[in-house]
Amino acid sequence: MGISFWQIAIVVVLVVLLFGRGKISGLMGDLAKGIKSFKKGMSSDDSNQTKIQSSEEEKSEKEDSNSKND
Repeated sequence: MGISFWQIAIVVVLVVLLFGRGKISGLMGDLAKGIKSFKKGMSSDDSNQTKIQSSEEEKSEKEDSNSKND
């Protein structure tokens, strides 16, 4: 006893009647903007992480060279 086409159609019609077509398209646009900003944030976090790692490596190399000089 699965979900039939008519049950899905009735739910879709009710959602469109309750929220209106413009409201739903606005929500989808907002959702798309949120996903884009999330992806942008994740990619900037990756680039920041590599910058942090490279600066930490530089610091450790400087500390190693300073300890060798002592």
